Amino acid sequence: MKKTMLIAAAMATVASVASAADIYVSLSSGKNKNAGTKEAPLKNLWKALENAQDGDTIHVAEGIYPGKMKQNWFLIDKAVSVIGGYSADFATRDPLAHKTMFQALNENNDKKGTGLGVFTIDFTKRQGNAHPQNVDMKFDGLIFDEGFANSYHETKGKPEGFDTGMWLEGPAMNKIRDKFPSANRYLVYSATANRATGKLSFKNCAFVNSGNIAFNVTWYQGEVDVENCVFCNNRMIGANVMCSKAVPMEGPSRTKAGWKPELKWNFKNNTVLFTWSRLNDLADMGFGVRNNTGVEAEISDNIIGLNVLTGYDNTKGVSATKRTSIDNNVFFLNRESDIQMTVSPSIAKVRVDGFEDLEGTDGIESIEDNEDLQDPKVFEGRINAKYLNAFLSMKYSESTKLDEGKCNGLRSVLGLPLQGTITTQCDMFCNRYPLEDALKLFGAMEGKGAQAIK
Repeated sequence: MKKTMLIAAAMATVASVASAADIYVSLSSGKNKNAGTKEAPLKNLWKALENAQDGDTIHVAEGIYPGKMKQNWFLIDKAVSVIGGYSADFATRDPLAHKTMFQALNENNDKKGTGLGVFTIDFTKRQGNAHPQNVDMKFDGLIFDEGFANSYHETKGKPEGFDTGMWLEGPAMNKIRDKFPSANRYLVYSATANRATGKLSFKNCAFVNSGNIAFNVTWYQGEVDVENCVFCNNRMIGANVMCSKAVPMEGPSRTKAGWKPELKWNFKNNTVLFTWSRLNDLADMGFGVRNNTGVEAEISDNIIGLNVLTGYDNTKGVSATKRTSIDNNVFFLNRESDIQMTVSPSIAKVRVDGFEDLEGTDGIESIEDNEDLQDPKVFEGRINAKYLNAFLSMKYSESTKLDEGKCNGLRSVLGLPLQGTITTQCDMFCNRYPLEDALKLFGAMEGKGAQAIK
């Protein structure tokens, strides 16, 4: 029976690949009644996603794609690929010259729909709950920017020369300028209940100004590749990959020697800058990259810097049931540490010059040839100087005002905590970063971080 099922699954995969189609989308010249060919493209990406079948590739021309009814989210419930960066007539492809963009406006935040991410990968509502297997899904040349969907304070946390104050978490909002609070959505989200297998890859993409984790992907079994992407000015975590296939809770496979990963995550040649904490008290989160239980991660040749808490976080889950190789990366000016990880019984916060101390610890397979930024001039003309200066000069203060009445007097005598108020103030928090400057980060350093797109 098992052999018959395997043969049937293999035949279905071959049939799907054999019938795979190319669908073309052009916002400026397409129509949704068209056939979706290069000569007669569709107008909207959401329409192409509705028409597509497993194995299809959707080619998307330049433009700012708003989603169905301007909801700014796209349901991806088929094993498709989405390739952006084409000219309107598909004659040339250059993702930075012909920008395929997902850049919502605050005025449409009431139309955000049910998708948790701008791209929401969710196979759970497919007919018969049939999650695709052995997929090869590619997303290439796409630009995500939530900078004009978020709400920012008019004056608070607004350094000189900035066009916004600090980011506002809903329900707070800038009532002078914005109609709605920040949308607080992921840029790419894959549902926890997905049971798809195979390969999911993102290449030559930009993830900017997210009000939530920028890249929050759960995959069941196979491989997730993130290569040559820019993550700039996102909240909580830049890139986060999780495995939804359960790790055994006991037995030899629970040990480091016996455990075999179900999911491999390759994170290579990416630039991750300015990942902010969860709230403006800067108390928690603010991770450039995080690995999780059940995942074998290879993190190499990246630039990871200027993150509010740490460049790489390895504290989530059980260290013995994850593996991470961290090699040939550049770490610099991460606010508290370059790596944060559990070294029982505490959490170690380590700078790049102390990485050798982490060799052989649970969860670390390799940690070699990482370095601090040697030549800051590589960012000259590529990083927003005003933003950098404000970030490096950022001040955080906390003041406490206690009630001096009889209640606190009695509490003091009994050794109980006093009642009072705590006020926090930060010079800036997740202020909008100019998209054009984020895109300049491609090609900043030869061989490290996101390279020029060819």
